[in-house]
Amino acid sequence: MEIWRRGADLSTKLFSLAEQLDDRKFFRFAEQLRAATLSITNNIAEGSGSASDVDFANFLNTARRSVFEVANMLLLLDRQRYLQSSDVEPLLSELAEESRMIHAFRRSLKS
Repeated sequence: MEIWRRGADLSTKLFSLAEQLDDRKFFRFAEQLRAATLSITNNIAEGSGSASDVDFANFLNTARRSVFEVANMLLLLDRQRYLQSSDVEPLLSELAEESRMIHAFRRSLKS
């Protein structure tokens, strides 16, 4: 699935960012960023195994909420200057696109 593939590609970038946070001893931020990032692709994957579209749609909702959680974390880390805006802004654009794609795919499922 394209939404899973894009999420996985984005995860690679976000995990690298989490490593930077670890290097600066922001361990809790790094851990939470990894968990929220994993939730995106995990919920898409888990939902794809659902027996119904309604079930799958619920997992997609959770995946999309995790996209928003990651975006929130990046915005707050940027505001605190724990990350550079030049690193955060492209990721926010990718997260916005992932959110749109998940939403569109969810809407295509039978209710």
